[in-house]
Amino acid sequence: MKSPFPYSDDNKRYHTWNYYLRHQFGGKVFKVSLNAGFTCPNLDGKKGVGGCTYCSSAGSGDFAGNPETPLHKQFDEIKHQLHQKWPQAQYIAYFQAHTNTYAPLPVLKRCFEEALAYPNVVGLSIATRADCLSPATADYLAQINQKTHLMVELGLQSVFDETGERINRCHSYQDFLKGYRLLTQRGIRVCVHLINGLPGETHEMMLHSARTVAALRPHSVKLHLLHVLKGTQIANELERGDFSLLSLEEYVQIICDQLEVFSPQTVIQRVTGDGKKEDLVGPLWSLKKFVVMNEIDKELLRRNSMQGKEWNNIGTDS
Repeated sequence: MKSPFPYSDDNKRYHTWNYYLRHQFGGKVFKVSLNAGFTCPNLDGKKGVGGCTYCSSAGSGDFAGNPETPLHKQFDEIKHQLHQKWPQAQYIAYFQAHTNTYAPLPVLKRCFEEALAYPNVVGLSIATRADCLSPATADYLAQINQKTHLMVELGLQSVFDETGERINRCHSYQDFLKGYRLLTQRGIRVCVHLINGLPGETHEMMLHSARTVAALRPHSVKLHLLHVLKGTQIANELERGDFSLLSLEEYVQIICDQLEVFSPQTVIQRVTGDGKKEDLVGPLWSLKKFVVMNEIDKELLRRNSMQGKEWNNIGTDS
């Protein structure tokens, strides 16, 4: 059956990342996660210590490479695995672990330009914090944006500052807006991360975060599930009973409500999140990623809904 969503030829009711890449590049494109060994201002004491409460020691780069391994070897190892199945694939170099603009500009240039020189790399994705973007760094990123497909990913997680304080994010929503505009005013694509299920947040709060971000008209969003990993501060909070994890049913309802408020043009890079099986405390249902995605598809079908259904009810950012 043909999808009811006009731009989606992959039977989805939302604007998937795969669809976007296929139409942008004309074929299969993969992100190759790299770890350049950067740190973070709420790890090294500049703004805080301990990092975000949900972050593992890998700094959200649990599937990235070993920082002690040279970047080109990290890239080659992952590319070799993918190339066996998709020999014609192209790649986006993804600087994922920790804060990838939190270094002197010459260091950033060396890392990013090395990665852009690798074979069949057609773009660059840089995960960072909005408060770690200087005008000089943004100007440099604008130069990169002129010669390749650049995406800067900003970890907002929630628009509520009280949530930010509880998870030790160490920057405010206004800080986020400042960094976001540094990028978008230079024509740089931005992907905003939100996490559903953070301690103290209700369904309506999570939907409010989505509505607020939707009004900014970001190029992309990643809608994550809070998954708790061993050894993190949030794992201790969960063990103490300070909060509870979302059920699959709750999560599916939240995601579908959020998808409805985003513009049809906003690319949905993720609708869930997962951790390594050996490190995951919960929710264990998150390990079955395709089950989660199928349940989201089924709920949208049951509602006869799709991304953007409520978009006209969302005000735009001024």
